[in-house]
Amino acid sequence: MTKTPLFGLTFVSESVQPQQEKRLPESSPQRITLYDIAQKPPVEESCCAPNPWKARFALNFKQLPYSTTWVGMLDIAKVRRALGAPACRKFADGDDFYTLPVVQDPATGSVVGDSFDIALYLEQAYPKSGGGSLFPDQALVFAFEPTVDFPTLLTLPGDARHPQYGRFNLSADTLFTTFASLIANSMPLDPATADEVRAEFARRAGVAPGQDFVLDGAARQAVLDGFEAALGDLAELYGGKDDGPFILGRQVSYADFIVGAWLRMYCVALPRGEWEQLRAWHNGTFGRLHDALDAYAQIH
Repeated sequence: MTKTPLFGLTFVSESVQPQQEKRLPESSPQRITLYDIAQKPPVEESCCAPNPWKARFALNFKQLPYSTTWVGMLDIAKVRRALGAPACRKFADGDDFYTLPVVQDPATGSVVGDSFDIALYLEQAYPKSGGGSLFPDQALVFAFEPTVDFPTLLTLPGDARHPQYGRFNLSADTLFTTFASLIANSMPLDPATADEVRAEFARRAGVAPGQDFVLDGAARQAVLDGFEAALGDLAELYGGKDDGPFILGRQVSYADFIVGAWLRMYCVALPRGEWEQLRAWHNGTFGRLHDALDAYAQIH
């Protein structure tokens, strides 16, 4: 299969092994801080980075008190260093790759800097809070072979807990990142730093500064068609559930949050007409999922 290079997006999946945390009292009232990427104002309407959305969904599902601290894209490395959260991985050139989310829990002093590890931490620390388990038992048989070369390798989590969810996270991230060329030129960047951020994207992609990531006409339609086809196997996991929009029917799980987080990004960054097409693909599977996850989409 032919592979083509992909620009250096900062929203691919992360993977670091979490610290060993002590179990919290379930009634702990202390407010957790979620660090998310600030896009254009108002940030509550434009926030669309999928990995922070995975963490937000998990926090809302667990009904834990938290607040969001918004971090400019160019300040992410500085903020992570200040929090003591190391880089999640390396770029192909060996540079550290810093991204968000990070959560800081004052009840234990814990700082966790990866979306999947955040979910594992919340499940360990607050197993009975909110809606119960983030990781109900299910097979999650799904795989996607990448068709692009990524500037950072997407890797399985280092933590051995809930391995089927880790594999699903990797496959879903790979699928949605593969087709991110559809939104490369329409991300809702903060105007105050947009030029610098685009220059950094260009550096990572190995293209000339100022070169737009334009995809239109027949080439764009071909990518859209490929995206629809690629989502077919994922849609099959949701098929045949008359009792609810989630993989397990009425019971939501972290797997739904993984997919839903990417839908949040495409909802914001795709042209409106294309987003409506995506919602309708595969008998409306992803539109129903997106709408059902509104129950866990509060921004605090």
